[in-house]
Amino acid sequence: MRLIATGRYVRLARKQWSARRIGWVNCVASGPTVKEECRAQSTSTQSFPRASISVLMSDPATSDTGTLEIDGRQYTTDEWTNAPSSIVSAVPRRLHLQPDHPISITRQIIESRFPTPIYKHHNTFFPVVTVGQNFDSLGFPADHPGRSRTDTYYINKSTVLRTHTSAHQADTFRANESDGYTISADVYRRDAIDRSHYPIFHQMEGARMWDRRKVPAGNVAQAIREDIDKLPKHDLDVSDPNPTIHPERNPLQSAHHTAEEVEAIAAHLKRSLETVVVEIFSRARQAAAAAVSGDADTDAEEPLKVRWIEAYFPFTSPSWELEVFWQGDWLEILGCGVVKQDLFINAGVPDQVGWAFGVGLERVAMLLFSIPDIRLFWSQDSRFLSQFSSTPSGEIRRFVPFSKFPSCYKDVSFWLRSSSHSAGGGSRSNAQDFHENDVMEVVRDVGGDLVEDVKLVDDFTHPTTGRKSFCYRINYRSLERTLRNEEANELHRTIREQLVGKLGVELR
Repeated sequence: MRLIATGRYVRLARKQWSARRIGWVNCVASGPTVKEECRAQSTSTQSFPRASISVLMSDPATSDTGTLEIDGRQYTTDEWTNAPSSIVSAVPRRLHLQPDHPISITRQIIESRFPTPIYKHHNTFFPVVTVGQNFDSLGFPADHPGRSRTDTYYINKSTVLRTHTSAHQADTFRANESDGYTISADVYRRDAIDRSHYPIFHQMEGARMWDRRKVPAGNVAQAIREDIDKLPKHDLDVSDPNPTIHPERNPLQSAHHTAEEVEAIAAHLKRSLETVVVEIFSRARQAAAAAVSGDADTDAEEPLKVRWIEAYFPFTSPSWELEVFWQGDWLEILGCGVVKQDLFINAGVPDQVGWAFGVGLERVAMLLFSIPDIRLFWSQDSRFLSQFSSTPSGEIRRFVPFSKFPSCYKDVSFWLRSSSHSAGGGSRSNAQDFHENDVMEVVRDVGGDLVEDVKLVDDFTHPTTGRKSFCYRINYRSLERTLRNEEANELHRTIREQLVGKLGVELR
């Protein structure tokens, strides 16, 4: 399910959140200024070849019909196409299947708590899906922001790079090959640039189903209780103060389920996911202890505590988030709930009931391996990858930084065009059509992984003309070498040109 791994979308569905902004500051100064500053160079003496400075993106077709090749498969493009080559070229990487990679290791740890043959593990679904699979099968309304080209990579009008693993959910329910399943996959979304967001990331979802026609006497609740007795027990400190069902906050699907059935499904769900937490954080504490060479470690001594929080997700009811107390704070780990019966009905399996969960693998892996920057997962530097080689005991090794290279900050300021004035001839740069993700995409296509984060530091509306101006601060920093100021300047120059050429802004 999309659940916690797709929290922004599900909250948008309830209109609780607007599109995400980062570093938003309202200022009333006379206008943004341009600032270019590079910090002192690193003392590292290791040399690396200079990265070629070029736009990583081949402009997708926007008007003429053409073709786009993705991992050996050909697709027709049209005016909806917005998937750049920098994204398409990463499709074959499949980090969740690479041996000794933190994402793959995390996937295997979670899968180990969902044994076969009850659960079938799906890890090779192709990332190009139809709009019907990605949105329609899950009941996304026609005006849902997730369908927008500002959020989703379109191959053409009817085909996208999946934005969540749930694009395969209806097909998996329909195939009905096992009583449970997990799906792990790379997913794609246009988003902000910072240490915890990347346009390609990895999700895992899982589900457990029971068929009313197959359980003894059709007594689903009794069958589930018997299955709960077979699950591993644990000694977690669990806080779960709210009732399973609440008529307003966490309603029962009364047309399809009895309260007794939902109590049983929820109990099985929670026990199953609590065992996942035990597995993940027991390993994390062991890694923390090993990292300090046997010295006392506060994390290792801290009791492992979890709590269940009532939540809302479009595809489950009742629903919950699971939080873990870790390093002095409560962290959201995953989302879950009782599957909306309409999903089973629409998939052609109306007699099934069950639960589902969703989790972001990067989020867990960053905690498990103490990885501070999401870009590191895409590094092919042996100094990173060699740290996670398998050991006979299956121990988790915390990431050890091999260097800290200097940052280089540069600002870019621009005016949006008004309805009566076009500064640069772009088609989406007026105040009504502007979307921050378009800026992020330009920066990402030019700078790639040499950009650590982008923050809006100033916005200004002219008191007379009403035109809007924005100033973004771009932090250039390589994870693998010292980035020279000349390189950063060339990247920044190209970004400025691309903002004018693609978005039609007027530089300040």
